[in-house]
Amino acid sequence: MDPELRADCSRCFGLCCVAPAFARSSDFAIDKPAGHACPNLGESFRCGIHTQLRQRGFAGCTVYDCFGAGQHVAQVIYEGRDWRRDPASAPRMFDVFAAVRVLHELMWYLTEARELPQSTPFHEALDDALSATRALRDAAGDLTPQDAERHRERIAPLLREVSTAVRITRAKSPGKHLIGAKLRRADLRGADLRGALLVGADLRAADLRGADVIGADLRGANLAGADLSTTLFLIQSQLDAAGGDASTKLPPRLSRPGHWRQQPR
Repeated sequence: MDPELRADCSRCFGLCCVAPAFARSSDFAIDKPAGHACPNLGESFRCGIHTQLRQRGFAGCTVYDCFGAGQHVAQVIYEGRDWRRDPASAPRMFDVFAAVRVLHELMWYLTEARELPQSTPFHEALDDALSATRALRDAAGDLTPQDAERHRERIAPLLREVSTAVRITRAKSPGKHLIGAKLRRADLRGADLRGALLVGADLRAADLRGADVIGADLRGANLAGADLSTTLFLIQSQLDAAGGDASTKLPPRLSRPGHWRQQPR
């Protein structure tokens, strides 16, 4: 995967700790308005409780992924000028960050789709979509979050078409409202789980090879022993929000979260 689509917090200005709003919940211990710095953000743009986020009630921070938007906005678009030294630019910078994050996530999915062995018939369309997404990202002067969302809506049918074509084996979809669902050892190969609510679902030892999970909510899902080795459009933040163990099979582009149990259950 392109390195520019992987977050590098050392080259950012803590944008994800300032630009979005937080609502007090099980994911965030406090309310924080958009455009206001989290009280845990230090002068060096580093989180003061980074190693204790889950214990201190900020689990939502541990599952956030900007897909490299932070360092691109900080170092490329704003050329190292941070929002503290240039407060007049802050509102616009935060809007640009929100827009670029959407586009970088889209670029991640398009790149993954392009690399699928079965996606050859779609290469030209995927290349065009990736070029258009990158061009929109580079037009930073006029970019708005609304522009990015409209572009996502235009690209979504292509990703769905690729998904349908490459999911040769398709298990019957168990549905989309699967909060707390009992799916242990379920055969979900090639299933359409796009946008599925799998919060707290029991997916132990489930076979998710080739399943499409773009936008699926896996918070608190138990993935111990599950096979996600070829799951489509799985991203790191989905794994970080779930639970698993040493026997969970992952795609090589993703990492086993540090909070997962080491021993299989």
